[in-house]
Amino acid sequence: MPGFFFSQNNMTELNGKEDCKLAEGKIHKKKQKAFGADLKSYLKCMVPHIEPGIKTSNSRNVMLSAEEVIQWSHSLEKLLASQSGQGVFREFLKSEFSEENIEFWLACEDYKKTKSDNLHGKAERIYEEFVQSDAIKQINIDYQMREATAKKAQDPTHSSFDEAQKTVYILMERDSYPRFLKSKSYLNLLNQLQTNTSK
Repeated sequence: MPGFFFSQNNMTELNGKEDCKLAEGKIHKKKQKAFGADLKSYLKCMVPHIEPGIKTSNSRNVMLSAEEVIQWSHSLEKLLASQSGQGVFREFLKSEFSEENIEFWLACEDYKKTKSDNLHGKAERIYEEFVQSDAIKQINIDYQMREATAKKAQDPTHSSFDEAQKTVYILMERDSYPRFLKSKSYLNLLNQLQTNTSK
């Protein structure tokens, strides 16, 4: 039986990978036990654009306030109107394996602002990524809407995806959004901001 030979460099690399896997396993177990206990490291991990000081680092320096986070609980519309809100909600949807909903909704918002010359290319991309029956990030719409959206995408206008976008919005509003408001990620963030405000 032939033996396998590794150079010293390859062995070091393999050991490094094994150590990394072990460390990831321990971190994963720790996360399961104390999910969201340490908010700062949790936010660093889950929401890259929120720094430990609960600042958001976009092109401008924006402080995330308790008032803004409370606004998110008023409606899904208010949550999605906030860049930070979109980021936190997207991470929550990822944890539920349904991030395709917000990604599709955001793609549609971007599509509506597209110049007429570029509509065809963007419509095709959105259709292939989210709508077609074997799409990688297939959204949850019925057969009739899928067919109707496919027809509209072939001869695109700025409203080609409106019906599908509305359906996905309603799905998020009725299903994911209420769970988000009760989630540890939202409640811990709000609690942390309120604690910082009262200091």
